[in-house]
This record gives sequence, C-alpha cells and structure tokens, in this order.
Amino acid sequence: MKILLFGKGGQVGWELQRSLAPLGELVALDFDSTELHGDFSRPEALAATVEAVRPDVIVNAAAHTAVDKAESEPELARALNATAPGVVAAAAQRVGALMVHYSTDYVFDGGGERPWREDDATGPLSVYGRTKLEGEQLVAANCARHLIFRTSWVYAARGGNFAKTMLRLAGERDRLTVINDQFGAPTGAELLADVTAHAIRDTLREPAKAGLYHLVAGGVTTWHGYARFVLEQAQAAGVALKAGPQAVEAVPTSAFPTPATRPGNSRLDTRKLQETFGLRLPDWQQGVARMLREIL
Repeated sequence: MKILLFGKGGQVGWELQRSLAPLGELVALDFDSTELHGDFSRPEALAATVEAVRPDVIVNAAAHTAVDKAESEPELARALNATAPGVVAAAAQRVGALMVHYSTDYVFDGGGERPWREDDATGPLSVYGRTKLEGEQLVAANCARHLIFRTSWVYAARGGNFAKTMLRLAGERDRLTVINDQFGAPTGAELLADVTAHAIRDTLREPAKAGLYHLVAGGVTTWHGYARFVLEQAQAAGVALKAGPQAVEAVPTSAFPTPATRPGNSRLDTRKLQETFGLRLPDWQQGVARMLREIL
C-alpha cells in the first residue's frame, strides 16, 4: 500500500508519520517540499502530485489553523481549508484512493450543552469554521471513499500548546485568569494519528465504513479546568510554580475579546466512531498527563 501524507510538519502530521509508516510506503510532504508539490496555498499544482504518486490512501493534515488570523485573510484560509482539499479529493477519486481529511467543532455554532452529533445542523461563527465546513463538503462531494474526522482542542508535545503556555505563565505570575465557559475535550495529536491508522485499515477492508466521524478524547472540561489539571500535574512532578492550581481564576470568554468568535460548546459525540471501529476513546486527562510527562 502507498500512502500520501500532506502537512507532515504540523502537530497531527508529525504523529501521522509514525502511525502510518507501518501500513505501507509513506510519501510525506509539507508546504516547502521540493521534489513533489505540497503547498496548499497553490491548489492548482496538487493534482499533479497525486497523479505522480498514485497512492492508495491520501491523508490531509494541512490546514490554515490560525483562527483569529483567518478573519483578516479569508482568501488564504479558503484556499488552504476548502479549495485545496477539494482539488486533492477530486484527484483521489481519479486514482481510486481513499481520502482522509480533518475538520473541527468550529463548523457548529457552539450553542447548547449536548455533544454535537455528525448529523446535527452546522452554523459556523468564524472564517475558520466556514472554510473548514466548505472543505468537508468539497471532500465529500469530490471523493466517494473518504474519512472526515472532526476534532477539537488539539495539542501535542511537539510545538506550542496550551499546557506549555500555562506552565510558562505559572512560573512567571502569582495568579492566572483562564476562561471557564467554553467546554470541550483536549485531544492529543497522538490519539488522532493512532485512530486514523486503525480506521484506514478497517475502511480499506470494509468500504461501507467510509464517512464523517467525530473524534475527540473522552470526558469534558473547560480551559480553566484544563489549566488547573496541568498545574496539578506539574506540582506533583516537583515543578516550581509561582501560581499553583488554586491561583487560577475562572473568567468568562468576554474577558478575552478575540477577532474570531469561539464556540462555547465544543463537545463532540463520538459514539458513531467508537461503535463503527470498535474503539474506546480514553479520557482527556490520560493523554494530557502523558504529554506532560514528556515535556516536564
């Protein structure tokens, strides 16, 4: 089997290089790849890459993920999140490949308290959300065999993340203020990559499993709860902090105005994924604790 991976340098792409390698020959590209084109800001050249590689599976981990910046550069966000994935999906259809693509809870309006199901009505609040929704639609329309995974609150040990920011600030300040009215599940890039590899193998054996799925870690928290957990783990590991877990003040979203509106409810219902692929998704604390053991 030959697998073509786009976006190898991102948090998810980095972990995918590990999880996909045992499945077959892996061709991994990034925006600055030279021999083959992998730059999603130039969608017109991506089809030639697919034709040259002729993979059995295409995994797209490339995206415009700077949520606030997307508000001021909607054309670039649309090229990376919608137009390019659509081009790749059409090329995947021509060569008979399975297309894997990642989306986001930002396709919903963030209302209510119930976890969002795959068939719930969408209503994105931001450029990022709208372009990611359009990307989903183009992938599904252009490639019959596809896996689309909506996820949220993604982190990895590699690169910057929320936990590292909290640890840095807690080492510098006596008190922290963190939002407590946005709800979701911190989800590790490692988990996304492992589930992706499992789902690819299953779907190649049973094509009827193709489709749209929600993929996040188990449980739910707020950014405030997430921050306190991180600092609790750090304290237990003997890390010296100026601000401990008790010094994290809960504040509403309105305390931190941003160009892009954040959804209040980022809960995603993962029952369809777990039942279809025979999986049990671990609670978010398990992945975060493991990541912290790597970086502390």
